[in-house]
Amino acid sequence: MARPHIEPFVDRDVAFKPLTLSGFKPGIRYKTLSIDKDTGACTMTIQYDAGFKQPPGFSYSEYEMLLMSGSLKVGDKVARKGAYFFVPAGCHLPAISTDEGAFALIFYNFGPPSFQESDRDHDDADRSKFKIINAYEDLDWLMTARRMPGVAPGCCVKALAFDEKTGASTFLYCMVPGFWQDNISYHDCAEEAYHIWGTSFMMQFGELPTGGYFWRPAYINHGCFKSDLGILAIGRTDGDLHNYFHHDPYSTPEENHERAAAAVARHKPALYKWILTHEHNHLPHDFEHPDDTYQATDYDSGIHMHDDGTSHSHAHGGAHSHLGGKKKNR
Repeated sequence: MARPHIEPFVDRDVAFKPLTLSGFKPGIRYKTLSIDKDTGACTMTIQYDAGFKQPPGFSYSEYEMLLMSGSLKVGDKVARKGAYFFVPAGCHLPAISTDEGAFALIFYNFGPPSFQESDRDHDDADRSKFKIINAYEDLDWLMTARRMPGVAPGCCVKALAFDEKTGASTFLYCMVPGFWQDNISYHDCAEEAYHIWGTSFMMQFGELPTGGYFWRPAYINHGCFKSDLGILAIGRTDGDLHNYFHHDPYSTPEENHERAAAAVARHKPALYKWILTHEHNHLPHDFEHPDDTYQATDYDSGIHMHDDGTSHSHAHGGAHSHLGGKKKNR
């Protein structure tokens, strides 16, 4: 996910704009929190206006959405505050409407926002990962750290989504009042988070209030941090979230990267040697997922729309497979 470091950003400081992209119905306003200018993948807060209606349809990009206030009628069911949607590329939703309006956070993971009116799934859609749950009511808080080494006591999590291939994850997390951690950390993955409620403080970046957001690339120092009154937030990573803890606030991302590589050499010396001595441009063969093709940048398993109206699928994260024009997907 090639996005610049954004930290801190507060969506309350900017105004909504009308969403006028092709396919979307009037009545959606948005604020862009971050965007990958190469792929169009983005994170936004969106406001559905009272009376908004949308016919059945799907997106050409996988997306996730958390409803933070208001309600949405999705088919014959009503989604309320706390509803979390994981919608794989090409999976259609029934008609959506709202009488009172709704405020949500939405993540388009592999491509730009899109909407194709359709009463069925795209031919290449994988509905097995589709879910709509109430993250506030249907899941329990985990009182222990979700990754080791773990953060200080008082930070609890709820797992919303997890990619077994990449380790990418989406989760709610909270800090109890008085939470603090006095060390500095960085990770091998990019991470982003949005404060649904509450304020936390981080030494490098200051206070992050309700509506606060960050997109943090790998190996960026962050910490020490605390929260006087507690927070509720949603976080996401594009890989396994391993905590490297230290106490040097002045180390650079390059130095942190070297330290992480040294940890691989120390803990997995045979793998480290293989990486260095096996052909530099060699891509590994995955015996568990033989159809996969890996690159050193983003992992992509979505269905995407081109400017000329054709679409394609990255089957299992692999090569492009063109599917023809829009008419096939009605």
